[in-house]
Parts: sequence; structure tokens; C-alpha cells
Amino acid sequence: MALSTGLHGPHELTTEVIDKIVSDVGSGVYALTREGTEPLFIVNYVGRSDDDLNGRLKDWVGTKYTHFKYSFLPTARDAFLKECNLFHDFGGIAKLDNKVHPARPANSKVNCPVAECDALQ
Repeated sequence: MALSTGLHGPHELTTEVIDKIVSDVGSGVYALTREGTEPLFIVNYVGRSDDDLNGRLKDWVGTKYTHFKYSFLPTARDAFLKECNLFHDFGGIAKLDNKVHPARPANSKVNCPVAECDALQ
């Protein structure tokens, strides 16, 4: 059975679509794919924004990624925790294009919620 991201989408990764779909400003997480959306959305990269998800997604327009999924979250801490879970669920550095473990939000001491992870303990 395929893992679920729990995110909204997939949506085409264009400025126009981002502005239409991700119209609020706030913290959130996202997953990107470079392999299309059929038959499954293959998660190739996970990330977050602590304050402007719309703007962060636009940074990826025109790259090798073609589609995205996303979710707004109430706080930067919540976005970090969700990003960590996605990062580990989808294989971490070994399987994702991510080169490093997600960083804590600025001025935060929150730890990665994944028990086996010692990256940010």
C-alpha cells in the first residue's frame, strides 16, 4: 500500500496555479514530484515555509519538479514536525532529493518527532 502525505493536491507547479490554490500567507509544508502524477504521486522532495508557503513554492517553479502537494499549518513548529514526519516516511536522504534533515524553525529547540532520528536531538 502506498504511503499518504495527507497533503492537498497534486497541483501543477506554476506561478498561476500556486497563486490560485495557495492563496493564503502562512506556514506550511509541501511535497514535490519530478515524475508526474500518474498512477501515483511520487514524493521526490519535502519542504516547508515558516511564514510564506506561497512564496516558497514559487521558488521551485521552473525547476525539475512538475507538481506539488501542500498543507497550511497553524505554526512554524507544526510545519517543522509535519516536514520531519514526511521526510522520514518517504525515505529521508537515502530516497529523497533532500540533502539534509529538515532544520528547526529559527529560535526553536523543538526536536524531530521521529523516535529513531537523532539528527536534531
